[in-house]
Amino acid sequence: MSELENKDLTPTTEVENHNDDFMAEVESTLVRIRPGQTLTGKVVQITDDEVCVNIGYKADGLIKRTDLVDQDVKLDDDIEVEVVKVNDGEGNVLLSQRNIVNRKAWDSLMAKNEEGGYVDAVGKEAVKGGLIADIGGVRAFVPASQLSQRYVEKIGDFVGKAMKLKILEVDEAKKRVVASRKAVVAEEAAAKKKEAWERLEEGIVIHGIVRRLTDFGAFVDVGGVDGLIHITDLSWGRIKHPSEVVKPNQEVDVKIMSLDPERERIQLGYKQLQPHPWDTAVEKYPEGEIVTGKVVRITDFGAFVELEPGLDGLVHISQCATTRVAKVEDAVKVGDEVQVKVLSVDPEKKRISLSIRQAIEPEPVAGEAPAETAAADEYEVVATEDSVSEKFAQAAEETVEAVAEAATAEAVAETVEEAAAVAETAAEAVEEAAEEIKE
Repeated sequence: MSELENKDLTPTTEVENHNDDFMAEVESTLVRIRPGQTLTGKVVQITDDEVCVNIGYKADGLIKRTDLVDQDVKLDDDIEVEVVKVNDGEGNVLLSQRNIVNRKAWDSLMAKNEEGGYVDAVGKEAVKGGLIADIGGVRAFVPASQLSQRYVEKIGDFVGKAMKLKILEVDEAKKRVVASRKAVVAEEAAAKKKEAWERLEEGIVIHGIVRRLTDFGAFVDVGGVDGLIHITDLSWGRIKHPSEVVKPNQEVDVKIMSLDPERERIQLGYKQLQPHPWDTAVEKYPEGEIVTGKVVRITDFGAFVELEPGLDGLVHISQCATTRVAKVEDAVKVGDEVQVKVLSVDPEKKRISLSIRQAIEPEPVAGEAPAETAAADEYEVVATEDSVSEKFAQAAEETVEAVAEAATAEAVAETVEEAAAVAETAAEAVEEAAEEIKE
């Protein structure tokens, strides 16, 4: 090659060397990127499908709308992005904003898992065998058996519902999480129950909510634990079912009757906080008062009449009707509403003596002799002769006098002897009357 040709080539070589040096200097000012790297860039262009971000690299980065967390991004906004691919095949850098959020959410979830705490979640989708829940951006699977302490018929009821979960299993390689709501509910219930037992004491009055009713009583939630009000402790009166006194979800004040921590049983009382009928029985039912009651029980010797719940009085068989009856059922039946006269009230012995007969019979006129007592009623002889009637009346009168004297005599033995003598006389009179009838 000639010297002239060599001279012509020298400037070209120098220019190329100069350009190479310039590009090297430019490249030295550009950032070096790799997949998974987090950068901060400036939004330079926004389209319907993607956002262009200047990350200081020789090519701008592109973020698809689906990978953009902040949908309200504007031009010149600085956003944090992650490099997905350095070259997407068209010379562009593929970026993602969602990956950063997911990674932070995962790291936060793992930190909580190490601490052993609960995580807040929201049910997202019902799938076969369980529920997909979102834990701060991380998808977790909750098996159907871990949703509740009871059988769950409709898993879809948990979709959209906020809940606390406990992480059971983690697969970091596949980013999979298995969690349980049941474990959280059980642990919270146990803690609440322990706290409740610590503040319970026999004899104290506590506020509660009726949860359910059974034939034998009502279960009441008294702050994390359930206690039973037996049907006999619901009312001073007789009831057939607890629903006559309380209803589900009703708020009530109850008294703690007994505690059994080992068997986790609490006996509660409701009627114990209600006024006892016997406390005001004397004032409400004075002697001589005529009141209305309901026959609730019948025995051989009389009928028990309920004046109000928890307050029964006895009508002796001799006081059940104006005429003598062989059986109480001949005069009254269970369920009958009757008018009775109060004969006596004894709060200490909890006894009330009543009379249907005296409630029916008119009051005696002043100065008029009182009606024959029960002792006279024991004799019933039908006769047509005046002498028989007189003897019978005389014997009955003597018997009545003997009974009255027996109630007031100072010497009991003497009274018994006198009464026996009078009774013998009465018997003889009856025999004589019977013979006269035969004649």
